[in-house]
Amino acid sequence: MAGHSKWASIKHKKKATDAKRGALFTKLTRAITVAARDGGDPEGNPSLALAIQKAKDASMPKDNIERAIAKGTGADQDAEAFETVTYEGYGPAGVAVLVEALTDNRNRTSSDVRHAFTKHGGSLGEPGSVAWIFEKKGHIVVDATRYDEDDLMAAIDAGAEDVAADGDVLEVVTGPTDLATIRSALEQAGVEIQSAEQVMRPTNRIEIEESQAASLMRLLDVLEDNDDVQAVHANFDVDADVLERVLAG
Repeated sequence: MAGHSKWASIKHKKKATDAKRGALFTKLTRAITVAARDGGDPEGNPSLALAIQKAKDASMPKDNIERAIAKGTGADQDAEAFETVTYEGYGPAGVAVLVEALTDNRNRTSSDVRHAFTKHGGSLGEPGSVAWIFEKKGHIVVDATRYDEDDLMAAIDAGAEDVAADGDVLEVVTGPTDLATIRSALEQAGVEIQSAEQVMRPTNRIEIEESQAASLMRLLDVLEDNDDVQAVHANFDVDADVLERVLAG
């Protein structure tokens, strides 16, 4: 799995320290507001619970979270305007890329996403072209310089599907509805978590070289920086050290 989980870890750290935190909070607020349309109680609304936890992980103030929930449950017209859109395409080296967005203007978002693919050596595909490569999973990343696989037995006991080392991080894979339970089990066992989120996990990966990784990371960064994009998933595999050099460059 080389650098794939490393990518998740680096992305999490980047978001935590990014000067664009305001943009991140905007995305998180939008996700909470839209999820809250199905009910403002996270106990009975798993999507809202996940959105709130993600906001807490990014240190979003409690007041911001509560306002976002109120906006969603209050049938706010702005909240109703947003729709979920998924884009599928190919990056450099034929890497499959799945983009999840929340938008109030599908034409604008489609144009921006298409432009990003075209400018950075990729191409936007038809619906269904790459979605079959991905499956929804829970994904937890832990610092492997502080913990080893034995320290994560609580995750296995709680029903995790897999625990594996990936460079200097440990990856815990869960069923799509088990993420919160397994995260809680790890935290109760004293394990500090770097990131925990629902992802679209690739069922196969394409190995890429350093030159291809640089081009691919530029594409993924541009997509993730788009205000309408909530998540980007890709089926690349690259040496963790190479990935760190590329992302630091």
